[in-house]
Amino acid sequence: MTATEFPAGSTPGVRLPSAPPLALLLDVDGPVASPVTRNVQPGIIADLVALAAAGIPVIFNTGRSDAFIREQVMDPMIAAGIPSGTIIHAVCEKGAVWFSYTAAGPGPIHVDHELAVPGAYGDDVRRLVAEDYSAHMFFDETKRAMVSVEQHIEVDSADYLAEQKLFDADAMDLMSRHGLGVVRLDHHAPNSDDEVDYRVDPTIISTDIESVRLGKDLGASRAVELLAAQGITPQAWRTVGDSRTDYAMADWLHHNDHAVMHVDVRPADGVPQKPYTVLTAADLGLTDDVIHDDAGGAFLRSWREALAG
Repeated sequence: MTATEFPAGSTPGVRLPSAPPLALLLDVDGPVASPVTRNVQPGIIADLVALAAAGIPVIFNTGRSDAFIREQVMDPMIAAGIPSGTIIHAVCEKGAVWFSYTAAGPGPIHVDHELAVPGAYGDDVRRLVAEDYSAHMFFDETKRAMVSVEQHIEVDSADYLAEQKLFDADAMDLMSRHGLGVVRLDHHAPNSDDEVDYRVDPTIISTDIESVRLGKDLGASRAVELLAAQGITPQAWRTVGDSRTDYAMADWLHHNDHAVMHVDVRPADGVPQKPYTVLTAADLGLTDDVIHDDAGGAFLRSWREALAG
């Protein structure tokens, strides 16, 4: 990755607060935080701080909670020395929750309560996990709008994924008992009005149960709005993710006439044909086994180096 990948007319290394050469829209699990340890490598934190300090907007677009972002990303970035006045945005729970932070700490937490899963359903999922699935997964108490369960770190991935299928089926059944329409992958179970309002969305380490209106495209929309409120219009975007659903970030940006390239740090799922450029670790000359946060970190480092000239 070289400086030539920055938009024509941009000046790497020069702070351009109103029209930066790039803005970064980053999924967290995978590209930034390790899906194995859930932690963020110090080198990634350093590169994020350096890019933000150079005037590159850094926005996280994640299914994670604001609490996770504060603990695993914000606090380490503050400790690494975010410059005074630099604002970092975090769109959490796939667009239902968002906040911003500076060197002084986090600002107000915003929640779109219209997109929240009914509380009674969440209570039943909490009981379901405690009674039948606690050996493999835990109920995420930090979510404000979604209902999520996550693999225990010490549980083998294959064992978790086998148990996850059973949990997801039970979560779907619970939806029906609550009179709610739900979809999981290709399985649709509408409510009595033939409507589907919620989604059971499995990942390699968790299952999110959420409004069908949530998604990485909503997160991208919120990211553009957050920057616009600051008077910032990036010349181009780089979106980074580790799953097919993360392409929705770049899809939304491209559809709304923003220049964008997408980075897929786990391309083994298959790279779809897109009207914009899709980058993988191979574009940095790396081997196929460089994935997740190792690949994400390599791209952040390459962009930092390109800005430095």
